Amino acid sequence: MTIELDRRGFLKGCCATAAVGAAAPAMFFAGQAQAAVNSYDTIVHVFLRGGIDGLNLVVPISGNDREHYQQARPDIQVPVSGENAALPLTLANGSATGFGLHAAATGLRDIWADGRLAIVHCCGMQSTVTRSHFDAQQYLDFGTPGNKGNGTGWIARAWETQPGASSSVVMPALAANSRMPANLLGATHAMTMGSPNDFHLNSGSYAWQRARDGSPAGFRGVNETLARMWQGNVGVEHSGRAADAALRTVAGQAYTATLPTAWPTTTFARQLWTVAQSIRFNLGLRYAAVDVGGWDTHESQGNSGGGYFHGRVGELSQALAAFYAELAATGEMGRVTVVVQSEFGRRVRENGSGGTDHGYGNPLLVMGGPVNGRRFYGSWPGLHPEILSPHFGDVPVTTDFRRVFTELLRARMGHTRTAEVFPGYSGYSALGMFAATGAAATSAPAPARQVPQPALSNVSTAPSRAPTGVGESAPAATGPIRHRRGVTRMPTRVSQPLLRLRLKLYRLMQQHRL
Repeated sequence: MTIELDRRGFLKGCCATAAVGAAAPAMFFAGQAQAAVNSYDTIVHVFLRGGIDGLNLVVPISGNDREHYQQARPDIQVPVSGENAALPLTLANGSATGFGLHAAATGLRDIWADGRLAIVHCCGMQSTVTRSHFDAQQYLDFGTPGNKGNGTGWIARAWETQPGASSSVVMPALAANSRMPANLLGATHAMTMGSPNDFHLNSGSYAWQRARDGSPAGFRGVNETLARMWQGNVGVEHSGRAADAALRTVAGQAYTATLPTAWPTTTFARQLWTVAQSIRFNLGLRYAAVDVGGWDTHESQGNSGGGYFHGRVGELSQALAAFYAELAATGEMGRVTVVVQSEFGRRVRENGSGGTDHGYGNPLLVMGGPVNGRRFYGSWPGLHPEILSPHFGDVPVTTDFRRVFTELLRARMGHTRTAEVFPGYSGYSALGMFAATGAAATSAPAPARQVPQPALSNVSTAPSRAPTGVGESAPAATGPIRHRRGVTRMPTRVSQPLLRLRLKLYRLMQQHRL
C-alpha cells in the first residue's frame, strides 16, 4: 500500500518536526493539566507586522501637538468630538494626559482604566533607522538592530539563558502562528501551532488515518505507523520522535476551538485563545509569540477615524480585552505580561492616497497583571516641525525597545544574562514599569509540571516489543539523544548561507501568500 500526503499534510508533519527540533524527551506523555495559577511568569509577544500607525492609535488630543497633528492629517485624523472621537486617557488621579486612544480601542481603554495598561512613547530602534519591513522586522526579531548575522531570535536566547530552565519543561515557548517567527529562530524547544484542533496528521482517507473503535484487530493507521518509524538513534529519528511527542502532547490536553462567550471570532482572538489555554494547562509556557498582519496602510486608511484602520484597531482591542478578562477572572493574569510591538510607525504627514507611509518611532503597549499601568513611559518630544525635521519628518525614537524587554526579563523572569539576549545593548536603566516578583530574586523559579525522561546514558540493545493493542504505539527508543538544551549553534560558514536561504524563502512565501 502507498500512503500519499498532499502538500498541506506534508507541511503539517514537517512543521511539527521543525517546531520542537531536538526536544524529544521533553514532550513525551504529558498528562491532562490541572486548573491552577502558575508559579512562573509568561511573556506574550504580539508583533503587528506591517507597521501600525501609532499616531492614530495613541492620538494627541490637546495643545500644540493637536494643532500640528491636524495640519499634517487633514483627512485621516481621529477627531476629538462626535463620531469616532478619541477616547481620552487620564492618570490614576484623574489628571489629563493630552492623549487618547483610537475610538475603536474601547477594550484597551478599559484595561488602561484598570491600571494594567502602560504605553511607552516613541519606542523602537534608537541605533538603526530603516523603512524596510523585512530589515526592521528581522532586527527586532533577532534583538540586534543593524545586525542580521546572529542567526537566533531574542526569545530563543532568552529561554536558553533563562535561570532554572530545564529541558524537561513540556512547552517553554509557543508560536501561535502558521509558521515560526524569526524571534524564535534557533529555539529547539519551541512549538509552532496555528490551531490545536488542526495539529494532527489527518491527510488521506479517514479510515486509514488512525486506529479507532471498530477498526480491525491489529490495524495500525498512518499515525501509528509513523510513530513506529522513529525508533533509531539517527538525528532524523530523534526529530521524528519529537514531532510525534508534540502531536501527542497537544492531543493529551483539553484544547477546544470553541471560544468563550463574548469573545470575538477573529483569527487573532483564536490565536490568543490558544495561548490562554496553554497557560492554563501549566505546560511551563514562558514565552508565546503571536503575529498579526495587515498594518501596512499606504492607502485608504480611513477618514475621520473610520474605515479600514478603525476595523483593524477594533479587532486588536477586542481580542486583547477578551484575553485579559479571561485570565484576570481566574487570577492567571497576575503572572502574564503582553507586549504589543510593530516594526516602525508611520509618517506624521498623510500621503496623497488617504494613507501613511513608513515612519520611525511608535508607541509600545504593555499590559498585564505585573504592569504598573495607567501611565506613559519614555519621552515624548512633540510634533513641532523643528523637532521632526532631523528625523525626516518622522516621530523620533527616544526609548530603545531593548530597554523595555530587558526590564521585563529581569523584573519578571528573574533573568540575569540579558546581555546575551540583547548583545551589543548597553546603557540600560529601568523605567519602573513592572512590579517586582519573588521569582526575580531567585535563581531557579518554581518549576512547571514536568514529564519523565528516559535515561540518556544507556543504549538499549533489546529488541522493541511490538504493540499488543489496536491503538497502541511502539515504545520510544531510549538511546542517547545527542543534543543540548536551547539554541542549536552551527559554524558561521554553515549558518550564514542557511539564514540567507531561509530569509529568501520567507520573502517568497510572503510574496505569494503561501
